[in-house]
Amino acid sequence: MDVKAQIADTVEPHTQSDGESWAGFFWFLIRLVLFVIAFRILLFSPFSIPSESMLPRLMNGDYLLAAKWPYGYSKNSLFFETGLPEGRLFASDPKRGDLVIFKHPVDRTDYIKRVIGIPGDTVALVDGKVTLNGQFLPKTSLGDFDVAVSGNTFCSWGSEEILSQNGEGVCRYQRFRETLPGGKTYEVFDFGMTHADTFSPITIPTGHMFVMGDNRDNSRDSRFPAAAGDGVGIVQQDQLVGKAMLIVWSTDGDAEWIKPWTWFSSARWDRIGDLL
Repeated sequence: MDVKAQIADTVEPHTQSDGESWAGFFWFLIRLVLFVIAFRILLFSPFSIPSESMLPRLMNGDYLLAAKWPYGYSKNSLFFETGLPEGRLFASDPKRGDLVIFKHPVDRTDYIKRVIGIPGDTVALVDGKVTLNGQFLPKTSLGDFDVAVSGNTFCSWGSEEILSQNGEGVCRYQRFRETLPGGKTYEVFDFGMTHADTFSPITIPTGHMFVMGDNRDNSRDSRFPAAAGDGVGIVQQDQLVGKAMLIVWSTDGDAEWIKPWTWFSSARWDRIGDLL
């Protein structure tokens, strides 16, 4: 056998193997991209909490996964809207007490609130107490609740800023437990009487929902007419993006990029992994 044949026999298998490796790598990338797209379209969507309107359950700096399938699919639940029809595929109504993410009816930003009234319900507020179908929702005091002051947490007008036992600043709120028909409970903050604590009875029409923030006096929700960057009015269910399911990360906002150790010290580890 001449030298050229020996070289060919030696080199050719490696060339073929390299080609197969690159083809396998690109096929892996394609499958990964398809999986991510399917995950994003059909299963879950990321969402971050940008305000304190859902305290005490959700805090500014929480990062969530919202499930897409509970309420069906629409152009609002996808990350692209162009050319898609109105309405929802496999539509299902949210339940009272659900934490829902939806598109603001005017400015199209994502909002998160708690569902209080569903189609057919009559909702009103009397002296800060929610009435549902003519009955007051039970509301019991749970005592004070402290939220640590941080880069993501500031004391709003209805809280009291004090020093904790370890000398750190905290925002102290009055906390209550509210109970919906069927037994669903959740915690709310209440600062006392405000102009939004009185709301005339309204019956929720088909395909809509009445939503409120848990931080009752620091939330622009269905009690306020829909306006860009403000209230949301009675929300159409077709605006739904998904149902909040899981806190995957939470930070107090004090991390600095040039100080890697603060990436860990600023994490709210006790909140990560919480089911909603």
